[in-house]
Amino acid sequence: MSRHQGSSGKGKSSGRGQLARGNKSFSRGGDGSKGSYARGNAPMKKRHSSPERPQTDNKSSEKKSNPDEIRLNKYIANSGLCSRRDADMHIATGSVTVNGKIITEMGYKVKLTDEVKFDGAKIAPEKKAYVLLNKPKGFATTTSEGKGRTVMDLVANATTARIKPIGRLGRNSLGLILFTNDDDLVKKFTNSKNGVPRLFQIELDKNLKLEDFKQIQAGLNIEGKTVNVVEISYIDGEPKNKIGLKIKNTGNTVIRSIFDHLKYEIVKLDCVSIAGLTKKDIPRGHWKHLTQQEVNTLKMLP
Repeated sequence: MSRHQGSSGKGKSSGRGQLARGNKSFSRGGDGSKGSYARGNAPMKKRHSSPERPQTDNKSSEKKSNPDEIRLNKYIANSGLCSRRDADMHIATGSVTVNGKIITEMGYKVKLTDEVKFDGAKIAPEKKAYVLLNKPKGFATTTSEGKGRTVMDLVANATTARIKPIGRLGRNSLGLILFTNDDDLVKKFTNSKNGVPRLFQIELDKNLKLEDFKQIQAGLNIEGKTVNVVEISYIDGEPKNKIGLKIKNTGNTVIRSIFDHLKYEIVKLDCVSIAGLTKKDIPRGHWKHLTQQEVNTLKMLP
């Protein structure tokens, strides 16, 4: 039972909240009665809580009330690198820097905005998290408030880590979005030279002509820029207005620019794969944490 819930009257009282907390202010009387108050007992009064004690407690609580600071060993432990005890050992040996300065002081406190490095590598005060969402229609891909329903609402209960989406899907687009707080992985996804492949299933308002298919395959010149795709194909057993398209761009703007240029309207856009990750076992509007094997595969991508 929670300590805030009422008692049924059975069992012994904890004694909290009585007249003299923590003192023997109740005694058995000479008549055998229980719980008579020992009035006039001067020594008992002197043993009551001292007025200085709550003042000391208040000062102690004030020192702990700054939410913007955290002990350095806890910061390191929260990053998932090691335990607090091991973190203290690494701090003592000079392996940790804060804003470029080596810190060896035990109990040193840092702000969440400080730059903390462990053996020269930047760390964050939370474990790395990797969440894969199967986005439904009607949700904007943004972390900004005031934009109506966003993908952040869908993954709000996935983790306490400060994850962000990699890339974008339009409000009315569907499919996979990867969220993480791993800066190195974000850089891998957004690298303009390599990038990470994403596969889309696209439905157009009319059949895609073969000549337009070949133009997309060869690369289009749109407003002075060459737009290339990794792969394009018609979908087996489906009408010619349904195609598969693989790109390495993190957004879907490039896809819309291709079909706007060729005078097609996109009816449906669904991201069905990101770097080999698929929607298997992820219903629309749901998410999953990546397995360690899936994370390792992403990190091995060129």
